[in-house]
Amino acid sequence: MIKSKNHKKLSVIIPCYNEEHTLEHCVERLLKISDADLSLEVAIIDDGSIDKSNKIAHDLAKKYSDVSVISHNNNLGKGAAIKTGIKNTSGEFIAIQDADLEYDPSDLKKLLQPLIHDYGDIVLGSRFMTTGFHRVLYFWHYLGNKFLTFLSNVFTNINLTDMETCYKVFRREVFDNIEIREKRFGFEPEIIAKMSHRNLRIYEMGVSYFGRTYEEGKKIKAADGLRAIYCIIHYNIRKTHWPLQFFVFICLILAINILSDLISNIF
Repeated sequence: MIKSKNHKKLSVIIPCYNEEHTLEHCVERLLKISDADLSLEVAIIDDGSIDKSNKIAHDLAKKYSDVSVISHNNNLGKGAAIKTGIKNTSGEFIAIQDADLEYDPSDLKKLLQPLIHDYGDIVLGSRFMTTGFHRVLYFWHYLGNKFLTFLSNVFTNINLTDMETCYKVFRREVFDNIEIREKRFGFEPEIIAKMSHRNLRIYEMGVSYFGRTYEEGKKIKAADGLRAIYCIIHYNIRKTHWPLQFFVFICLILAINILSDLISNIF
């Protein structure tokens, strides 16, 4: 394929843990978005899978020159996989693509536009402002996502509609001075906190969403929601306004007193 004068390179990081049923289809759909204006560098980070995902990933790397595989010996989590992917890719732009089929890779070209035209530094694909396909699933997950997004917005003072979205597209230089600490699903609130406090240009665009049930392989759990709350507070509290810091301090004191009373009554 002949590259155009405005050719760009997108590095797509695919964190993968036990996705043998969807990984090949996901990668093949992703590779189809490449054209004369956009080349892809696909990095599959096999995060200690115990099914056939690692073999499938290496077979894909042999079949397609634009695909590479990096394996973790143990399951370290999504954040750790993304961190590995960033270090081992070279594109001007970076995107995150889950190995399941919940997101449509064709939406990535749309998300890239604000970056290519230098309007923004990061573009998020919102599941809640879309006019595309959106599978109807768990009400409490929807409510949990809305609550976490609201809480994140309170601390970051930005008006996102979907903080927990997988689809995030960045300029590579965004990560030059950002250290990713969270190894698991805490990556989402951590990266939003750190980017919002750097005054980066953040955009949102609607994307299609084909959610999975737990029987189909969905991995997010209630404990991840609790971790997200911790991350929102932890990575924002020092940068937020003092009235909010004071409010959080009072809430912590009250929580400690309630917990102390409960422990005293039990023992």
